Amino acid sequence: MNHHFELPGSYKKWTLGLIIAGVAALLYGFIMLHPFAHGGHGENTGSTRFWAVLLQNSVYWLLVVNAAMFFMCVTTMAMGGWQVALRRVPEAISSVVPILGIITFLILMAIVWGGRTDIYHWLDKDAVAHDTILNGKKGFLNPVFFTIWSALAIGLWWLLGRKMRSMSLETDKNGPMNYETGKKWIWKNTVWASLFTVFFGLTVASTIPWLWLMSIDPHWYSTMYSWYTFASTFVAGMSLIAIFVIYLKNRGQLEYVTEEHLHDVGKFMFAFSIFWTYLWFSQYMLIWYSNQPEETKYFVERIGTATKGGPYKGIFFFNLIINFLCPLLILMKKSTKRSWTMVTFMAVLIIFGHWIDFYQMVMPGTMKEHAEMMPFEFGIAALFIGIIMWGVGRYFTKHPLVAKNHPFLKESMIHHT
Repeated sequence: MNHHFELPGSYKKWTLGLIIAGVAALLYGFIMLHPFAHGGHGENTGSTRFWAVLLQNSVYWLLVVNAAMFFMCVTTMAMGGWQVALRRVPEAISSVVPILGIITFLILMAIVWGGRTDIYHWLDKDAVAHDTILNGKKGFLNPVFFTIWSALAIGLWWLLGRKMRSMSLETDKNGPMNYETGKKWIWKNTVWASLFTVFFGLTVASTIPWLWLMSIDPHWYSTMYSWYTFASTFVAGMSLIAIFVIYLKNRGQLEYVTEEHLHDVGKFMFAFSIFWTYLWFSQYMLIWYSNQPEETKYFVERIGTATKGGPYKGIFFFNLIINFLCPLLILMKKSTKRSWTMVTFMAVLIIFGHWIDFYQMVMPGTMKEHAEMMPFEFGIAALFIGIIMWGVGRYFTKHPLVAKNHPFLKESMIHHT
């Protein structure tokens, strides 16, 4: 069977086209939005928009590709075998973490050390000194801690993810394993997967969303925010895996992958869409029920009050429709999760829907009432998509598409849900 992949011309053209469109949007932002001018919500909203859009896209796409490695690690820890036939797809997606990690880190450092108080209000020392709430959070909401923890998070995602990929690629070189060798190799994988998962829990499922996103609204907090962010990016990450699996199947590759595997990927997409909705509702309902001004402010900025709608009201509820109702109604059926066409459609819809989710997480706290969405936002998204396509395609061409000596490959080949 053909386990090697050559990039077709159409893939290269789409990758190059998206990157060119993204670079053009970035140049437009430099020229027209004056990114290094003083940020504000009256005299220079363009400058604020430039950095807010870069923050939204860099954080979203980095967490999405990092979710692919989390999927690999949790299935490894669960002694799962079904995913081995498509294992190289999340490996390839996670290989983009170093590239997007560097880009995200540079954007975050430009915002923090550039004193962009229009993005992070806690960077204003005078405001912190006269604000009881901000003064109480300055132990972690300060440039030094922000820099160190961000660098540590991205660096360990990179290193631990590379270790997981390198152990997988070792099986191609070392040949078939006997029982004892395979047992030791699986144990080694499980140990490294557990290290990644623990650190993932300490960052993506805990502290990183507080620093990178929730601190945009530094007076507000939610104990469910990090889980909400995780659910949003994990379901988008599973959707990205589905897209590349289906693309390779359509190219006549991944011969061991069947509709049984697609069904299980679809289950993840469906289940975590519901999980995201559970967190969305729980966060909204509890804040609405308690009706405390310091908590309701977050939602007032997005949907307004009972008498006056907010500028982001349409996006806020469109977010709920596209990320809950559509997956619920379409992916609930077994036949839909086994349809290559429908899973592709839903994967694209979910990725776009959670990009919208991140838009409404970032923009109200930075752009305030200036809610209009410009082509610039879509151009920057195109740049990140192009980079992901380039990185994934590069990994596919360098390594076999199937971990043919994995001890659980036979289990994956005969998998039935």
